[in-house]
Amino acid sequence: MKSIRLSVVLLGCILTWTARGGDWITYDPKTGPGAGKHLVFLTGDEEYRSEEGLPMLAKILSQRHGFKCTVLFALDEDGTINPNNNKSAPGSELLDSADGIIMLLRFRQWPDDAMKHLLGAVQRGVPIIGLRTATHSFRFPAASTSLYKQYSDKGTNSFGKKIFGEEWINHWGWNGQGATRGVIDPSAKSDPVLRGVTDIFGDTGVYEVYPTPDSMILVRGLVLKGMKPTDPPAETNKRRRTDPPGEPAKPINELPMPIVWTRTPTNEFGTVNRVLCTTMGAATDLQSEGLRRLIVNGAYWGLGLEVPAMADVRYADDYQPSAYSANRFRRGITPADHALGQVLPQRKTTSSTQPPAKLPPGGQ
Repeated sequence: MKSIRLSVVLLGCILTWTARGGDWITYDPKTGPGAGKHLVFLTGDEEYRSEEGLPMLAKILSQRHGFKCTVLFALDEDGTINPNNNKSAPGSELLDSADGIIMLLRFRQWPDDAMKHLLGAVQRGVPIIGLRTATHSFRFPAASTSLYKQYSDKGTNSFGKKIFGEEWINHWGWNGQGATRGVIDPSAKSDPVLRGVTDIFGDTGVYEVYPTPDSMILVRGLVLKGMKPTDPPAETNKRRRTDPPGEPAKPINELPMPIVWTRTPTNEFGTVNRVLCTTMGAATDLQSEGLRRLIVNGAYWGLGLEVPAMADVRYADDYQPSAYSANRFRRGITPADHALGQVLPQRKTTSSTQPPAKLPPGGQ
């Protein structure tokens, strides 16, 4: 009898951890050029509110462009979204059917099974769009027994370096002090990813980045003096990580850092991924029509579809993103709260079961 009770208890534990259909949300597509293509969105960061911004993009791509879009979230055991839960990856098996991936992850410690599904998609050569902290998507501790710990955020084997051509280095402009104005690189004016893209503005700071030589730089980011689109460029001096010892600091905007680039690397499995990376992408950055259009264009380009002359990037539902800040996510939200026709509640106070994430000053 005790053995039967124990079996029931163990079965209950297994069921508790089994992914449920409500653990993610899928937006069935309207008609459009994306018909028959499935985009999977990966959210999970402690600061930039990917759990708000990426569902908004998924709604646009499904309702305005005809892609089937599925959004995955980091969850607590009760099914509420908790971006601080860096080991949670329910629904990762859906990556097996992905035709493209759009991701904003930060320092995740995904279990091996989830990493297997992601690397399987990479191996198939699916196109990938990475936003903001995607350059440092994973960080496994030194003592980790993960089969995938080599993809941690530092080094030539990091996921960021292998896929996006760059990893986390440093802030160039600081969050909350100097916003970002995008400037199209003269060499990229005719690039299809930039069709219809004019003004790009974000209230996050520019990252210091040096994309690999095989990268095509599309947009550079001016560090502004303040947080408004009308603020002038900053005039401070700063040293680059690549400067030789003793090299004097140079004007911060003398050669603006790249903030958008593409590359088509042959991955470690011998297939080719079309990759678009932008160091912008916080939920508040995505209020920029130009940035939304660039990402939508990137989905078309990645899948080999004709990029529209002026892609429709109107919101499918009202969009009121939370300001970026560590741990300031809306508590008690479930994937179902992101359904079409709904606007996220402004406040829910259910506490998280995960400890707060620790970020350095200015975030990463």
